[in-house]
Amino acid sequence: MAISQKLLNPGETLVISCRQHPKALFGPILALVFFLAVGVAAQVLLPDGWGVVKLVVWVLCVVAILWWTVRPFFEWLTTVDGITDRRLITRHGILTRKGHDIPLARISDVSIEINLTDRLFGCGSLIITDASTFGEVRLNDIPHVEQTQLKLNELLNALHGGGGAPTRRADEGV
Repeated sequence: MAISQKLLNPGETLVISCRQHPKALFGPILALVFFLAVGVAAQVLLPDGWGVVKLVVWVLCVVAILWWTVRPFFEWLTTVDGITDRRLITRHGILTRKGHDIPLARISDVSIEINLTDRLFGCGSLIITDASTFGEVRLNDIPHVEQTQLKLNELLNALHGGGGAPTRRADEGV
């Protein structure tokens, strides 16, 4: 599910549209395997006369699978982030859709965070600081986060009329 064209203003161009890296689904997959193993173990190890107990274990396993596997999958499936030439757009939610739009002109800082696991999968977190009361938006498990940061910085530079001489930081010396 990409950012819908109906969310874009006339003349607005979608530059990047992505969802979280599938790495975010590893925990729910492990939960699925675990709860299926618990259900099968109960089915095999409990005596035949314990049919009600087996049924209760399977019902609990199904409920746990719905909560720890199916729900996170649908959250992953319905979460999408996009960057246009004018704003950052985030949308998420299964039954109730929630979103956040930040005009590019209000973005004051773009940083990334890539831990060891993220490096293995080529993803990371994009942290966007804006000039609002919310302060910071964190987009986790963004595929190719470094290229996304570069593209966003390019859009910000074009927006602010960049191209001047690079400035020297105070801690760099002369």
